[in-house]
Amino acid sequence: MSAQLMPNEAAAAEAPLHFVDPRAFKARTREAVDDAHLRRSFRSAMDFLQAKRGAHFADRDGFEALRHVGEAVRQYSLSKLPELLERLEQRLTERGVRVHWAATPEEANAIFLALARAHGAKRMIKGKSMVSEEIELNHRMAEQGVSCLESDMGEYIVQLAGERPSHIIMPAIHKTKEQIAALFSERIPDTPYTEDVDELIAIGRRVLRNEFRDAPIGVSGVNFMVADTGTLVLVENEGNGRMCTTVPEVHIAITGIEKVVERFEHVLPLFSLLTRSATGQAVTTYFNAISGPRRPGELDGPAEQHLILLDNGRSQAYRDADFRPTLQCIRCGACMNHCPVYARIGGLAYGTTYPGPIGSIISPHLLGLEPTQDLPTASSLCGACSEVCPVGIPIPELLMQLRHAAKHEPEAGHAPLAGQASAKDWKEALAWKAWAWLNERPALYGGALRLGGRLRELLPTAQLGWTDHRTPLRPAARSLRERLAEQRSE
Repeated sequence: MSAQLMPNEAAAAEAPLHFVDPRAFKARTREAVDDAHLRRSFRSAMDFLQAKRGAHFADRDGFEALRHVGEAVRQYSLSKLPELLERLEQRLTERGVRVHWAATPEEANAIFLALARAHGAKRMIKGKSMVSEEIELNHRMAEQGVSCLESDMGEYIVQLAGERPSHIIMPAIHKTKEQIAALFSERIPDTPYTEDVDELIAIGRRVLRNEFRDAPIGVSGVNFMVADTGTLVLVENEGNGRMCTTVPEVHIAITGIEKVVERFEHVLPLFSLLTRSATGQAVTTYFNAISGPRRPGELDGPAEQHLILLDNGRSQAYRDADFRPTLQCIRCGACMNHCPVYARIGGLAYGTTYPGPIGSIISPHLLGLEPTQDLPTASSLCGACSEVCPVGIPIPELLMQLRHAAKHEPEAGHAPLAGQASAKDWKEALAWKAWAWLNERPALYGGALRLGGRLRELLPTAQLGWTDHRTPLRPAARSLRERLAEQRSE
């Protein structure tokens, strides 16, 4: 199987995913909006996921009560984050898990490469992990001659296609069965073309089965980490996560530093909210609680286990109380499923690991505001994302704060974001200063209104970006102030 993937891996190494630049977001949105098939597919998928979630949260009061608990758990955990991370490291070390800290994607990839070389590994088998997408693990390992094969079916499909996941829960949601059938027929040797979904799944599983047995290193993500018990919790539906964490001799888990909770009972409400919000399930098929490598007398499990804790901008969000709620996210994807913008353009248009509303508030911390300054503006501020967020993240408020941060220097008492004020425009700043100056002088302001009304027909019909999709702005022939003055004189 590794040989079958080599052409794709070589292409990925030549054109790593960093070429999907968030700066080109506006251009990609125009392409996506012009793709009628993509819009129909996403609209249908989002309607389906909304209906499934709605069926599990039909009792609005019940949902609000459970959400209040989930929000409280996440806020409590974040309030003690440094302490909980230290306790987690101590407990995991006691259980035989080796804990590594990575400040950047480069450091995380260096740890993976060092472990692969220490074990002479040329291949890894990986379960679903958005943090591994965040550090572009597959591509960085391919550059060093190490194959990293996705075992989640959706991730496997987008890996074969050389694409990014377009959704954090359903990576290949943008693909039709016809596209997948053609992809399998082209990329997997001796595979006939078939559009039968069950047969396509069976083909993928047959290909992946031997990899679980032969790969010396298994890689996984982590949904929650329990500090008191030193437990890594992994939630999944396909069973590939359990295979990746138990069959290979070495298991490497990677996750963000924010995923820690204090006690195991704190996992339960978050698990209930996660599964219902993500896929409309009461529970997932597999709930894995990992507590260390194989012990003497045990028949399965890895002989060696590692955990990589990644920062990558999370501490920047943590240190500012206004942005800290961003880290409450449990990666359910409900905000994407209910976002009218995401439903129109899909996930690939964003050019970031995390698309949709959650991506628009977390990506500026991971990548800086300079390349992501357009993402917070990709919102109608309708509030649907915050209404369905299972842990109460005030996404619209955070979007507004990021919009402000992109154009203004930090205020006193606030730590600067990476790339803050990168979208500042001197022409816009000058216009606002002129507006403020005029509004502070009532006589001049009134005169300007009268003059604007008299010259309204001379105003240009092209008014920057406003008239791209709207009619030109024209002052009223008579201002409200003039009308009121006329009424008083009558």
